[in-house]
Amino acid sequence: MFKFSKPLISCIVLVISFTSLFSQHKSFAFENVNVVPMNREVVLYNQRVIIIDGKISKIEPVSEKRTKDIDSIINAKDKYLIPGLAEMHYHLENDAENEFKLLIANGVTTARNMAEYDGQDQIKIREQANNNQILAPYYVTSGPYLKAEDLQTIPDVLNVVKKHQDRGYDFLKIADNLPKEIYLKLLEETTKHNIPVIGHGQRKLPLEYSLKMKSIAHIEEFMNIFSSEQKEDTVYLKQAAIKIKKSGVYVSPTLGIFEMISRYADDEKFEILKKSDEIKYLPEKYAAYCMSDSTHYRTNSWFTAPESLIRLQEELQWQKKFTKILSKEKVPLLAGSDTYGLFLPGFSLHRELELICNAGLSPYETLRTATVNPANYLNRVSSGTIAEGKSADLVLLNKNPLQDIQNTKTIEGVMLKGKWMNRKKLNLMLKEVEYEVKKVKK
Repeated sequence: MFKFSKPLISCIVLVISFTSLFSQHKSFAFENVNVVPMNREVVLYNQRVIIIDGKISKIEPVSEKRTKDIDSIINAKDKYLIPGLAEMHYHLENDAENEFKLLIANGVTTARNMAEYDGQDQIKIREQANNNQILAPYYVTSGPYLKAEDLQTIPDVLNVVKKHQDRGYDFLKIADNLPKEIYLKLLEETTKHNIPVIGHGQRKLPLEYSLKMKSIAHIEEFMNIFSSEQKEDTVYLKQAAIKIKKSGVYVSPTLGIFEMISRYADDEKFEILKKSDEIKYLPEKYAAYCMSDSTHYRTNSWFTAPESLIRLQEELQWQKKFTKILSKEKVPLLAGSDTYGLFLPGFSLHRELELICNAGLSPYETLRTATVNPANYLNRVSSGTIAEGKSADLVLLNKNPLQDIQNTKTIEGVMLKGKWMNRKKLNLMLKEVEYEVKKVKK
């Protein structure tokens, strides 16, 4: 992990306090805004959305006379209001406060962390985030990423589940190669204590075993669970999708991180990747490692050989195909980008949405994977759609995302927990991250 060094001498010092990032008003009105409510595929044009004490108080046509006194008017003419986005496969790699700012600046108001790394205290981070001690999205987290070596015996299972219960993690995350008896015992114990099991599918077991989980972290898992013949059989894949739907399990495609593997492995793509402007938001030593030739994806011929690059492209296409099949059968999908290395928090989610849409989903279906579906998954009835009484976690866009999913990147402002940050404040936030990461030493 990386820690801040002592302040460096600089001609420009950015000091942005937690409170100064927010407008301190208690009530707001988005005037003349086009609302994308996400409870159905529609745009409500020329609306007024009134926010009072962190809740959506009123949605009405702007032609109606406003009857309530408002602290702050937000001119939203020709702009589009969507629910805040959810990043459902996040990994905290460096400083939490900096990474949270990257998420928020990209419209992310909910994040599910998928592993507690050594040296982290994810329960403390969750407490700070959800009690407004730091600027952060709504935050949930799993415990440590558990592999077969962590769960070798039944006593290991009992001990791990007890630790999760005592610590209060939201989820227990597992790898893909647990023995059947260990896996079934783990499910039995976590069910007793109401701890949802998430993570990788069980690649060495039949499909129905993986469907006992709360959510499956990668669509790549099905590529390994299915046989070669099954993967090429569209009829079988549809039947499998129906089984997945009936099971109630949620699936995160995570297409972006798989695409990123080939960008690391391919020399030409890697050179382009290293020129990304987003890298300035990473700690310099962390970025230097990620841009070096010593990473796993640069040293292993399973990724770098010419035939491997072809295989990776074919596998990504298969994953897109199965994503489309799952969507058609109404399997609930969760947008998650598996943030790692040069796939930066916040920015990565928009690429994930592009790839999900490119798989054949409509922009509306795609946007549901980052709004409605995560809210249902987390049992957060106060989020996911824009309606009266809902929490004011909102993103104001300059262009209509139902016309082009890439328009989720045209962010004019973010409302987080009822507090408003316009584009200027979001830019200042990004500048602060850029400044802070330059002070980080290993």
